[in-house]
Amino acid sequence: MPEPQRLATVRPATGRVAVIIVDYRAGELLTACLEGLARQTRPADRIIVVDNGGAESSLPEPRGCPPIELIHPGYNTGFAEGNNLALALTVDCDWVALLNPDAVPAPDWLEQLLRASGRYPESAAFGSRMYSDDARTRLDGSGDVMHVSGLVWRRDHGRPAEGRRLRADEVFSPCAAAALYRRELLARLGGFDEEFFCYTEDVDLGFRIRLAGYVCRYVPDAQVVHQGSALTGVRSDFALYHGHRNLLWVFVKNMPLPLLVMLLPVHLLMHLVVVLRYLPDGRAGVLVKAKRDALAGLARNWRKRRAIQPQRRAGVLSLLRAMSLW
Repeated sequence: MPEPQRLATVRPATGRVAVIIVDYRAGELLTACLEGLARQTRPADRIIVVDNGGAESSLPEPRGCPPIELIHPGYNTGFAEGNNLALALTVDCDWVALLNPDAVPAPDWLEQLLRASGRYPESAAFGSRMYSDDARTRLDGSGDVMHVSGLVWRRDHGRPAEGRRLRADEVFSPCAAAALYRRELLARLGGFDEEFFCYTEDVDLGFRIRLAGYVCRYVPDAQVVHQGSALTGVRSDFALYHGHRNLLWVFVKNMPLPLLVMLLPVHLLMHLVVVLRYLPDGRAGVLVKAKRDALAGLARNWRKRRAIQPQRRAGVLSLLRAMSLW
């Protein structure tokens, strides 16, 4: 099998990097994740674990890891707020890498992400090549796609890994299950939108990164094995509700006015088609509740839009080109 494109001749970016893990009772999955971090060729300067489930009184500290910093919020913050809590503590770092507790990184994962940041200085966010199995026969994803309708999905999810997506390229947004961000920009943008709780909050952040004039990049040599939705349940009602509730908010907050007007009919049609899609298996009720709650939060997210759009630096055409038409 051809090897992914190598960045070995590129000097990695300098600076301190913190790895943030938002945990919810991941147990042995979290242990495997931390063991993967202990084997890194470029060790993290800090590792911060946010314990959303209140189940971790202490954590294993594999040899080779820096001391693991454990945060107990006392309640389930969700993915968005949990990462923001940790982000606020990383003012001594230049980079933050996010890693899900159900993801095990390859030994050079962090090194390859930092090498890519040196090679692509115009990029502010870098995503990983994620496999869904230990044998690395299938991909869990290679970045997130934003369709012109406002629908989002993980690129290459479930597809055979052999020969696929072996070169670095631009993506609309990295999947935050295993990604690297410029810490200063992340803080300047306000981090993740905590109202999202979880799901599509990484696409929302990726959109705002693009609006600020930066690019997001997929790095095929930065590899992890990711058991997607291991904590929330594959295709669960929880995931379905939050993912589809948040779609409207991503669209309303971030889409520049010319594109908002042009794409609104397609966006509304997408919501209708999605509800109809889930009628046969009896889950349309979950979608209807998601859309109802999305509309209830529309005014709040329109106010957020008023703060976001005046800061836009990216052109309308460049944003449109970054979205998928198919």
